Amino acid sequence: MSKQPIKSTNSKSKIIEFKSASIRQQEHLILQDVNFSVEPGEFVYLIGKVGSGKSSLLKTMYKELPLIEGYGFVAGYALKTIKSSQVPLLRRKMGIIFQDFQLLSDRSVYDNLMFVLKATGWKVKKDMDKRIRDVLSLVDMVHKGYKMPHQLSGGEQQRIGIARALLNSPDLILADEPTGNLDPDTSDELMNLLKKICLSGNTVVMATHNYNLLKKFPGRTIRCEDTRLFESKQEEIDFDLLD
Repeated sequence: MSKQPIKSTNSKSKIIEFKSASIRQQEHLILQDVNFSVEPGEFVYLIGKVGSGKSSLLKTMYKELPLIEGYGFVAGYALKTIKSSQVPLLRRKMGIIFQDFQLLSDRSVYDNLMFVLKATGWKVKKDMDKRIRDVLSLVDMVHKGYKMPHQLSGGEQQRIGIARALLNSPDLILADEPTGNLDPDTSDELMNLLKKICLSGNTVVMATHNYNLLKKFPGRTIRCEDTRLFESKQEEIDFDLLD
């Protein structure tokens, strides 16, 4: 399997760019010499074994983990110099989709989405109601707004997770194992939805170890391995070595 390092460019058009970056959790080195960039509108997979750094890289992008070494630029913000007061502004420019859905269990789908809008600065209820209807329509869940999370299937909960990620019309979608708790048919439905979102102009970066999806839904692939990132052509990947 080829181990060709990723070459980063200097283009200001990149929505994501890392140069000579190290990703750490406290003192533990997760990834080193991280150099890669993503163009607006790309669909990019992050693959690798469990613990290889996929989730840590995503967390660095949305500032749950600090970038200590090197350069990182995401959605218009330099990760090392961004002020704490600007982090909510960065996160408004991205939508985050989690494996475990992370819906608030004590309120309806509508109230889950309303909570996010209020937390991100929306004020006018008429506008909030319209935006909730719009995103629920995008994920084919417009008639489920009154449901509680426990009344939904796993696939339906993840559709709500995607709707939540789209609320603020983000430039960038970060998806961390979004099909990890779903059956194969539901996973395919969610992938079709994410691909459709990407075709509408959003950038999608998706961490996954579900390699069957890569075969069904090809895309640019970056592999985390031995604390480094490598660009991988899908036809060259030995998926058995990644399990």
